[in-house]
Parts: sequence; structure tokens; C-alpha cells
Amino acid sequence: MIEIIRTSDGSDTLYVPEIDEHYRSVHGAVQESKFIFINNGLNYVKSGSVRIFEAGFGTGLNALLSAEVSARDNKEIFYTSIEKYPLPENIINSLNYKDFVSENGKKIFNSIHSCRWNRPVKLSRNFTLLKIEGDLLTYNIEGKYDLIYFDAFGPDKQPELWTNEVFMRIADIASPNGILVTYSVKGEVKRALKKNGFKVTILTGPPGKRHILRAVKF
Repeated sequence: MIEIIRTSDGSDTLYVPEIDEHYRSVHGAVQESKFIFINNGLNYVKSGSVRIFEAGFGTGLNALLSAEVSARDNKEIFYTSIEKYPLPENIINSLNYKDFVSENGKKIFNSIHSCRWNRPVKLSRNFTLLKIEGDLLTYNIEGKYDLIYFDAFGPDKQPELWTNEVFMRIADIASPNGILVTYSVKGEVKRALKKNGFKVTILTGPPGKRHILRAVKF
């Protein structure tokens, strides 16, 4: 049974006992998500319009923080995320992420989780969300993306999501000079990315994590 855990920055994460895995860092869920996916991903993209693909929708935290940037910086974002196992409504409603965003962000959080799956929905003037209920291993992902948040459970928990074949699929949807950010810096991840046309850079990680990874498609 999924458990809600309060992390060091006061924000919630989820713990899955069956696989002994947390959705976000116990050192700070919001802090980690902002550091990896916003500061070293979205803020690294200079264009005013960004197409984002996320592997692992989870709690919707990355989508929420990206929507906040969209409103703050007047950046147009088309956000696509795939999730095989959507979380139940009672779990979503118990998370405290609305305490970490603006008043507009609180409305966006509700919209992110109440909007329908498998069709694009415009949630604000500059933010459109497409939630796909599907399997990253088999779903036919369409389009090209400027930024990829690779946020699946770790390679030691779900190794099938970190294979060369998966990163080949990711490379196919990455735009030229498209960026991928993830928390894993394992050797097999770096090798698979390089094999599929990404230039890999290892960056300093957030509290509790030594390194993270950013890769650029060439």
C-alpha cells in the first residue's frame, strides 16, 4: 500500500513498500524536482515555446512546477506525460504540493489531476497538458520534443525502463539539440544515451544526491 511521507523540505512524497522505492527524494521532494527538472532542464531551454515529454507522470509534481514556470516566464509549454499506473484520487488529494505554489498554481494542480486522460487539454493561456495512460515500452509516442524529463522509477527497481531499446525510442522523439534530464547517472544509462546520439554531461545533484545527468541530442 502506498504511503505518504513528509520530506525534509516539508513537501510530501510517496513510498511504495512493495519495491522499497520513493517517488521523490526524502531530502526534499519539491526541492529535488525543481533542481533536476526545472533548474537544469526547463530553465536551460531558452526558447519561448517548449514541447516537453515526461516519462513517469506520478504525482504530477513536475507538470505542476513546469506550469508555474510557464505562467511566470510567459513561456508556452505543450506538456506530454505517460503513466502506466495512475495514482488514485485519494492519494493525490492528500499531497501538500499546493502549499508550495502560487494561487494560480493551486488551481493548476487541481486541473492537472481532474482533466481527462489521452487527449490534450489547455489548462491555462500558455500550458497544454496531454496525459497518456499507457506503457512507455509499447506506446507509439508521436511528435518531437525539445525537453525530456526521464523520471521513471530507478534502474535497480524498473530496469526494463532504462534499456538501450527505451532510449532508442526516446532518441526518436527528441528534437535536434533536444535536452534530456534525469536523476540517474548509472553507467548503463550513460552508455545507452551516448549510443543513441546524446552528449552526456554529469552535473552536481540536489541535497542527498551527488550527481544528476543532462544529455543533449546531436
